[in-house]
Amino acid sequence: MISKYALVPLFCGLILACSAPEKEFGKDISTSPDQIRLGKELFKQQCSNCHNFEQDGIGPNLSGLTRTVETEWIVEFINNPQAKIDAKDPRALALLEKFKVAMPPFHALGEEKINSLLSYLHTYETVQAGEPDSVVNLIEAGIPDSGIRLELELFAQLPASDSVPPMAKMTKMEPIPGTDRLMINDQRVGIYQLVNQKPELYLNLAEQRPDLVSKPGWATGLGSFVFHPDFVENGLFYTAHTEPGGTRPSDIGYTDSLDVFMQWILTEWQAKDPASLKFEGSSREMLRIDNPSQAHGMQELAFNPNSKKGDEDYGLLYIGYGDGASVERGFPAISHNDAQEVYSSILRIDPAGRNSRNGKYGIPASNPFANTPGKAGEVYANGFRNPNRIFWDEQGNFYATDIGQHTIEELNRVEAGKFYGWPIREGAFVINPYGRLRRLFPLPADDEKYGITYPLIQLEHDELAAIFAGYIMGYGELKGKFLFGDILSGRLFVSDLSAGPSPKVESLLVVYEGKEMTLEELVGGRVDLKFGIDADKRVFIMSKNEGKVFLIK
Repeated sequence: MISKYALVPLFCGLILACSAPEKEFGKDISTSPDQIRLGKELFKQQCSNCHNFEQDGIGPNLSGLTRTVETEWIVEFINNPQAKIDAKDPRALALLEKFKVAMPPFHALGEEKINSLLSYLHTYETVQAGEPDSVVNLIEAGIPDSGIRLELELFAQLPASDSVPPMAKMTKMEPIPGTDRLMINDQRVGIYQLVNQKPELYLNLAEQRPDLVSKPGWATGLGSFVFHPDFVENGLFYTAHTEPGGTRPSDIGYTDSLDVFMQWILTEWQAKDPASLKFEGSSREMLRIDNPSQAHGMQELAFNPNSKKGDEDYGLLYIGYGDGASVERGFPAISHNDAQEVYSSILRIDPAGRNSRNGKYGIPASNPFANTPGKAGEVYANGFRNPNRIFWDEQGNFYATDIGQHTIEELNRVEAGKFYGWPIREGAFVINPYGRLRRLFPLPADDEKYGITYPLIQLEHDELAAIFAGYIMGYGELKGKFLFGDILSGRLFVSDLSAGPSPKVESLLVVYEGKEMTLEELVGGRVDLKFGIDADKRVFIMSKNEGKVFLIK
């Protein structure tokens, strides 16, 4: 299966698919210094997370693009790439087959900005690719259809926060512990409460934090939230959001030779009246981290739902933090830091403590590196590229989904102090973080000496492009099994995580209003899949495309 969608910015799929033409292209592109400077800034914001001018990234190497491809074609592709694919354009189809993904339309940029981008791109000559990409089907067995069909019904609709898809940018929907109050976020706005299935704005984060930015990219804004297990008594909850780089002095950063594009901020909020349907109260910033891109930051906040008062883990906050796309930027040492810093890690902190470097939170004494000189005591486990969802099963096993670079998507069973491979492994394959990131190699004979823990489940990009965890189902035909999916296409999968070291994965479809279909068909395009759960453990499927929430019956 070839997915049509991608977590890529502006120019995914733009590179010459055939031999270089004889005619000279780009003669009509402006070389104005002012326009080039504007284009450089636009490229940094919109494109650099997935593209560079030396090698293929998530999208292709863009060096020499304007010198080898017709300007008109590039502009048409930027405005509506899917139209090129639908029209069976040979170049578009060849690139879709190579990269497996395409981008959404960017017609909203307008002619002036697109021309500025072209001016900047035209400053680069062609750089020839080095070693070839890895072949597909590194994991030969395909994913079979389970035959299971999930019946969905429309449950809620978030108000549009933009005029073009994604109409609403929800990432999480969970109840306040000990209540049936169901909370859901929009990354651009804040936190809503669903009252009788209707959204009522609980926390207007855009108003409370005017520096909040939810563009460019998909992984910015209000990335995650979580309510304290004792919220009904103490009124505490936590958010992770983004602001532009340099907005405030950071608590954690990196070499100054790499730009700070974004900052991720962890905030503690305290409601005056925990029962109120609208937040009133105070807040305090706990942690501010520099990030080199709009991606792979503080994407998940969670408390262990199995812990009880008196347990060592009770009230400790888990945080998933990725590599910030530092590897793609050419700075893999930021990610591969041997737990010396918080990047590419799952963190565990005590919000009530004050023994951290900035004195605003605590480092639990039981953390694996809490008392190790030269290590970041916050780190619980490391070696993740983008641990976008973390969760526990009823037996207490701890898991994290990790979005891969170009080839492998992972589900890991997480244990304290373990190293999960990134950026020297993608799945159970070797990757050279200083080389061609689309190239994977077999594990060496002496692999054990590296101390790497490998995924419980690894899937290749010919099956899905970006993994996202749902929940272990507590009802229906999937009871006891783990439901997850592909963020982009919305393709759904199921697995029994208790079935040994390599559990079987199967796919499934949905039924809506009596018709069997895919989620792409249901929402009319790119799905931007997320999952939610309520106090009765009913599981929901959410799509940013139209801001809809569907209940799995």
